[in-house]
Amino acid sequence: MGQRMALYLQDKHDIQYELEIAKYAEDRGFSEIWQADTRLARDCIVMMSAFLTHTKKLRIGSGVLPIWTRNPAVIAASWSTMWELGGKVDGRSRVMLGLGAWWEPIAGRVGVNRVKPLKAMREHVEAIRQLFTMQEVTYQGEFVNLDRINLDVAFGDKSPRDIPIYIGATGDKMLEMAGEICDGVVLNYVVSVDYIKEAIQKVEVGARKAGKTIKDVDLPELLVCSLSDKDPKAAMQEAKKLVSYYLATEPHIMKASHVSEELLEKVQSIMSWPATEEDYIRASAVIPDEVVRQLMAVGTTEECRAKVKEYIDAGVTCPILFPMMPDIKPVVDAFADWC
Repeated sequence: MGQRMALYLQDKHDIQYELEIAKYAEDRGFSEIWQADTRLARDCIVMMSAFLTHTKKLRIGSGVLPIWTRNPAVIAASWSTMWELGGKVDGRSRVMLGLGAWWEPIAGRVGVNRVKPLKAMREHVEAIRQLFTMQEVTYQGEFVNLDRINLDVAFGDKSPRDIPIYIGATGDKMLEMAGEICDGVVLNYVVSVDYIKEAIQKVEVGARKAGKTIKDVDLPELLVCSLSDKDPKAAMQEAKKLVSYYLATEPHIMKASHVSEELLEKVQSIMSWPATEEDYIRASAVIPDEVVRQLMAVGTTEECRAKVKEYIDAGVTCPILFPMMPDIKPVVDAFADWC
């Protein structure tokens, strides 16, 4: 089997266009689509279900579902439904469950108090995994409490749901725990290759706790790909907008990639939340090209391929490409049957 390649879709493109792209990517040999659910934009369950019905063999994952937004029993039931909807390809479930701890300021603004995210995440993963066995579950935790609950399928397939569970992790402790208790880790985007190498080492520590090796843990990574052979300068400008957003709203990710405090402060003084297009443009002007190239694949096909290969060489098992330009097809064409 060749190198796995995937697309990451948020809400940048029209839904009907994304459904067409999903079929196009499947025909060109891509293996997966991971749908975002990080903001109050598009619901990942709705989009995943649409992708499952518009394709035949692509595997579809959530990248990632915030655990605070749904009860774990409801999450398990939703994924069980999609498991039925999508069926299997080569003996494996077409659906994957990626969970995340959400982020500020949005969590606080909708009344969620993200206390003890590590403990909350562990309880959700443990409870959902038990529910996927289709057996009755009683789970008493600090955040998850289930009293004799099971996925009550009255008609149809009652067999265990072989749905792999991933955590979208950035910090050291979450990375380590993901390696211990999950099938895989969705590594974050807008991070350097050096960060990825360090992150995988943390995952490996957790894997060893559970008697596994790093090869037992899937390591897909969200990876921004701003590609244009016709106008690489425009691709760089679009990439800078995303970097400015992350510098302003998720500085912990930027610090993990050793972006300077001076640049962080400069961009944060310009950006507001929610940011306007004018904010992005003004912030982009202070971000050097080399910072962008450190954090993502940007430029021509050749430049983007070279950068993606760096992440693969660092240990990423499946690049999940986030296309920044309006036309996604050049990204699919650049990486179809590649490697």
